[in-house]
Order: sequence, then C-alpha cells, then structure tokens
Amino acid sequence: MSCNFLFILLSFFFGTIGAWVIYKYGAKLGLVDIPNARSSHSEIIPRGGGIGILIAFVFFSLYFFIDLFLWVPALILSSVSFFGDKYQISPKLRLYVQSICSLVFLIGLFYSRQVDPLSYILIFPISIFMVGTANFYNFMDGINGISGLTAIVAFVFAGYYGFISGFDDKYVLLCGVITFSCIGFLPFNFPEARVFMGDVGSILLGFVFSCIVLLFSQSVTDFIIVCSFLCPFYIDELSTIIVRINAKDKLINPHRKHLYQLLANELKVSHGKVSLIYALIQIVICASVLIVRHNIYFVILFIICYSFLFCIWSYIIRKKVGTLLSTR
Repeated sequence: MSCNFLFILLSFFFGTIGAWVIYKYGAKLGLVDIPNARSSHSEIIPRGGGIGILIAFVFFSLYFFIDLFLWVPALILSSVSFFGDKYQISPKLRLYVQSICSLVFLIGLFYSRQVDPLSYILIFPISIFMVGTANFYNFMDGINGISGLTAIVAFVFAGYYGFISGFDDKYVLLCGVITFSCIGFLPFNFPEARVFMGDVGSILLGFVFSCIVLLFSQSVTDFIIVCSFLCPFYIDELSTIIVRINAKDKLINPHRKHLYQLLANELKVSHGKVSLIYALIQIVICASVLIVRHNIYFVILFIICYSFLFCIWSYIIRKKVGTLLSTR
C-alpha cells in the first residue's frame, strides 16, 4: 500500500515537473503552439506539457513490469507525437505509426490471453477503434483544461471499475498513475493556459485509454461500459464528423466545428466553464452507467439517451451560432 501511495505522489510530481519545464523552457526548445484556423486561442503558448504524463507512465511501467506490448508502443507513439509538437509530421506518417502501435498491442494482448485463432480477424477493426480513440482525444484537446479534466474523470472511473470487477491490480494502479499525473499537469493549463498538453499527452491519453478498455474487456458488456467513460468525447467527435460530411467539408482540413469550440469561440463561453460542463456531463454518464452496470440493456439505453440529449444540445447550439453569424 505504501509503495502504491509513493507512486501516486511520484506521478503527481512528474506531471507537475513536466508541465513546469515546458512552461519555462518550451519556447527555447521550439515547443510552441502558434494559433491557426483550428485554434481556440490567440497567443503563442508553449506546448508539450504532457511530457510529464509520459514520464510517469513509463516509470510506472518499468517498475511494475507492465507488459511490453502496452508500454513500448505507447512510448513510441507518444515520442513521435512529442517530435510532432516541434516539427510538422504528415498525417499519413502519424496514421501509419498509430496503426503499427495499435497492431503491436493487439497482437501481444491476443497472444498473452491465448485467444482462439479465429479471433485474430478482429485485430484490424479493433485497431481502428484504438487509432480513432487516440485521434479523437487529440482533436478534442482544443481549450484550456478539457483534456486534463476528461482524463481525470475517465481514468478514475476506469480504475474504479477495474477494482470492483477484480481485474489486474497493476492496471487499476496504472489508472491512478495517469489520473494523478494529469492532476499535476492541470494547474498549468486550467483555468488559464500557461502551457498546452500537446500531442505527446493527448495522443498518449487516448491510446492508453483504448488499451485499458481492451484490458478490462472480458465481455462485450465490459467493453461498452469502459468506453462510456469517455462518452462526451466520442459523441462530440462523431456528431461533428457527421455535420462536416453533411456540409461537404474535407475531414483532413482544420476546423472549429466541435461543440466545445462553438461554445468557446462563437458564443464566448469561458474555456473553464466549457471544460467543467463537459466534465460534469462525463461524471453523470459514468455514474449512471456504473449504477446499472449489471444490466447491459439499461447500460445501452442510458448511453443512447445521453447521446440523444447531447445531439439535441449540439443542434440547438449550432442553430444559435448559425443565426448569430448570419446577423453579423
């Protein structure tokens, strides 16, 4: 217990130090976020503050002998993303690296669990889920505090679910390590941003969360429940993709059409309020799903209802923004 508590403290320390170093020296290292068409900020701010989360993750993985097929691909993916925080990396190369890392994890996971050989046909569709989750998380990392707060809520609930379900203790503790490293980072990014998490943190969080989903999935029910802990991000991203396809936008182009972006940019709601609203919605969904977790039909019904309500909210906001823009 004392060892676990020590790692929790170290994770907080790594998260804090990583953010502080980037805050002090990020500009000198060329790690800066220059506002563009997708940005919700107007100032140049150091990015890559999520490096402390990566350090905490790797340190924990080495000490507790976390499976190589988890932490090595995550390290490679996050390291490439850190490089991308300084230099431009083509989307194709990013996607290639993400796909390879996902496949390595899945092959290792399937082999370690000695699954039926026929199950290997699921590797490619599941890898799409993993790559999608990593990128969804990255795309949603656009305003102060939203990535850090979302990670804290998601990994707290994932860790709790892993604990009450009797899953491997080291992965439950890993959720705690991620949580407290994000808590250490958060004061540098919320409510006002002195440093951004960067791809090194957001891609890592999305990838590791998808790994936790699969590690805790002994059944389809487990998979759906743990996925629901990131529900607001999934709904916002998927609904935005539909909106953009309907508008005949090129999906690879930068944009500011996520619901959280419309709230922060067009409606001028403060970043802090928007992030807290998302976190509150996330907590409500997570708690509701946990309450009815023993009945998969109720779980699915709750997720559908919350998704429907979120989409209605999104429609209302988009309608309001459209009216506002037409009058300018």
